This record gives sequence, C-alpha cells and structure tokens, in this order.
Amino acid sequence: MSELSIFSVSLAHSTGLTHMELIQKSKDLNSLAKQIKSERKTIGFVPTMGALHSGHLSLIQRARKECDIVICSIFVNPTQFNEQSDLEKYPRTLEADSKLIESICDYLFVPQSVEDIYGKEITLKEFDFDGLENELEGEFRPRHFQGMANVVSILLNIVTADKAYFGLKDYQQFKIVERLTKLIQLDTKIVGCPIIREANGLARSSRNELLSEAAREAAAVIFYSLNYIKEFHPFLSIPELQEKAKGMIEGIMDVEYLEIRDAETLKEITSWTENNGVFISFAGTIDGVRLIDNIRI
Repeated sequence: MSELSIFSVSLAHSTGLTHMELIQKSKDLNSLAKQIKSERKTIGFVPTMGALHSGHLSLIQRARKECDIVICSIFVNPTQFNEQSDLEKYPRTLEADSKLIESICDYLFVPQSVEDIYGKEITLKEFDFDGLENELEGEFRPRHFQGMANVVSILLNIVTADKAYFGLKDYQQFKIVERLTKLIQLDTKIVGCPIIREANGLARSSRNELLSEAAREAAAVIFYSLNYIKEFHPFLSIPELQEKAKGMIEGIMDVEYLEIRDAETLKEITSWTENNGVFISFAGTIDGVRLIDNIRI
C-alpha cells in the first residue's frame, strides 16, 4: 500500500489537494478498500460524473456523518449518453470539483481512462429491472439506465462500500440501483438523499448553470406545480391535477412529461388509493436546457 500512498499524495500535491488523496487506477482503489475493511472501518461511497454542486456535497456530508471513510468518484460514463455530442459537451471541472470536496472527502477516484473501468472493449451486461428502466426517463433516454447500471455495478464491486449515496432528484435511478444491488448480490446499502433546492425551489443541478437568470427564475414553476398536485390531491382526480399542473408550466417551459406514478413500480395509477406511495415526476426544457424534478406524497 505504500506505493499507492506515495502515488496518491504526489498527485494531491500536483493538483493542490491537501486533505484527500487522488486515485486514478481501479486496482489501487480496490486494494485501498480491502485495507480499509481489514481495519474494520466502514466505507461510504458517492459516485458522480463531476460538475459538482451543493446537491453532491449533501451526499458526501451524509456519508461523512455515517461512515469512517468517504470515497467519491468522478467518471463521465460514455455508456449512459444517447448522443455522442452530449458526452462531448458534458462539463469536466476536475480542479474546481476537487477544491469543493477536499475537506470532507478522504479519497477521490478519477479513472485515468475508460479502459480502466470497462477493459479494452466495452461490453454491457443486460440487467432485468422488471421494466423500471423503461418508464418515464427510459422512454426519452433509451439504454441510459443500462449504461448507468453497468458503470455503477463496476464501481460498487471495486469499492465494496458499506453504503452508497444517491440523490433523490434522480429517483428512478435510485430505484434501479436499489434493484441492481439485489441482482448482483452486493451488501452495499443504497441511501437516497433529499433533493437540494435553490431559494426559488428549483432542484439543484449542474444544468442550472446553463440557464439565463430569467429562465432560472421562471423554472421555479416546476416545483410550484408539483406542490400544487401534492396539496390538492385529496380534492381532485389524477387526470384533473395533471391537466391543471401542465397548464401552469406550458407557455413557460416545454413539457416532456408530468406523470403521477406508483412510487415503487413507477407504473401509472388511476386513483390515489391503488399505490405504494405516490411519485410525481416532471421533465421539460427551458432555454434549450432539460430539467427534471419530482416529489413524493
């Protein structure tokens, strides 16, 4: 392990990191995880694609409270992008990200190449999520969740964390990762963390930085409409509330979907009583920027 420590510290000095170590090889991270486990310490893991913001920080802070060692990863995963142009445009802000988390994270894993994660040739496993991956986002982003699940599966096997932390803004992703750990028989507990919002209610997202100030304010209508459904659901039917909420947003944003679903299966419901909890999900665009949000009843 001394070789790993020297390598990591030298990287830390070269990038200005002072409180955490930077690791670039998956085999080194796996060796580190084994050492941590041998010392009977718990590992909290936060996988990300970078462009970090306060939402990501909340995940790391939760891990910091609950685990002995915190590991964060930054890897822009090519297999969950439907368009090559979207992959190329995705922001890479490693220096800023590192400074943001250096005081609350122990180890930052930044794979030196795609090959380090997938091997010489990318071959995706097909996971059976019982249709979860085809609902909502799955209709608009085909293959996205299979790509996401493959990289999460690989990372979880490398890190062997006790707990892994995911934001509930991507609630569908959270439910799929929960199922993934059962399929691959991992003991890692998947922890869902609350959505962090801006002052006007807009869910924090890296994409928010692409919005004009006016669009950022206008996008507050998303949270307003979701809360409208939550507040009035005892008095109106599901179709009535969907229509009213969409009417609030249309003209301000282009609506891809505003759906009221079963919180476990993500299937459509026709009444407020036939469910395992209600999940209200939105996707739409403003200023050419696609935003998602949700709340639960």
